[in-house]
Amino acid sequence: MPNRKKPVVVVTRKLPDSVETRMRELFDTRLNVEDKPMSNTELAEAMGYADVLVPTVTDRIDAHALGHAGERLKLLANFGNGVDNIDVGAALQRGITVTNTPGVLTEDTADMTMALILAVPRRLAEGAAVMTEEDKPWTGWTPTWMLGHRISGKRLGIIGMGRIGQAVARRARAFGLQVHYHNRRRVPPKIEEALEATYWESLDQMLVRMDIISVNCPHTPATYHLLSARRLKLLQPETYIVNTARGEVIDENALVRMIESGELAGAGLDVFEHEPEVNPKLTRLARAGKVVLLPHLASATIEGRVDMGTKVIINIQTFMDGHRPPDRVLPAQL
Repeated sequence: MPNRKKPVVVVTRKLPDSVETRMRELFDTRLNVEDKPMSNTELAEAMGYADVLVPTVTDRIDAHALGHAGERLKLLANFGNGVDNIDVGAALQRGITVTNTPGVLTEDTADMTMALILAVPRRLAEGAAVMTEEDKPWTGWTPTWMLGHRISGKRLGIIGMGRIGQAVARRARAFGLQVHYHNRRRVPPKIEEALEATYWESLDQMLVRMDIISVNCPHTPATYHLLSARRLKLLQPETYIVNTARGEVIDENALVRMIESGELAGAGLDVFEHEPEVNPKLTRLARAGKVVLLPHLASATIEGRVDMGTKVIINIQTFMDGHRPPDRVLPAQL
């Protein structure tokens, strides 16, 4: 951007080196070298002098936090697909544009979703743990030990048939699963035919009939506890739940109670309702082999993070050049 002062861009977490280097070349970039989540005070200070803030899922930017925004702050270029960490409506009211990084994490997240769909019924985490237990060494193969469940032929209910849901469906078909889905809007017939997917307008009716549930919808006010205690009760005792979306979509306490009581077969969770805190009861269930827990790894590939950074840079450049950024988020989209 010749003949113009570089905008001050504050990045709240450590990003891949190649992304940070390019940002330093293009902008007056302030990096978080230590990669520690910013405190509320530090975040408020940054919002007071920055032209652009690059937050992540660990930064809670609500209406109160936005009250600390200085006159210079005009863009929140979120490093992430979801924007549930940002009050988009409040930002818009203050004249602050919000962008995200959609599309680049689709395949990575779908891969991890499929991994959990396999891991829970086939008891992969339990099996891996056996191989590292020094006090109980593995004594060899036996015909009836640690039996899991076949997934081929089972019914998979996908909640949220956007990019990620469709990518999960493609993988599921390859493993012989029957694909069902619930979505805000029915997908076009061509997509349904390609995925051999059955649409359910009623989420309740779908839940009753599924063997595995995969949560792939964003967290919005409308999807908070979408899988409530009442809805979880609709599931069969043999059903497994996989969540690589957002923890808030499931009533976690109700989920724990039902797994503990045998009303659900188990779960594979990459996200948690009060992240980074993990319910101790979930940890105990994991030790008992009832659930598989991962530390928010679904999008954690080098390629994915670099692609996210590239989108952030494009959004900032486009905005600073006076154009509408390609990944602008509006309240009506949520």
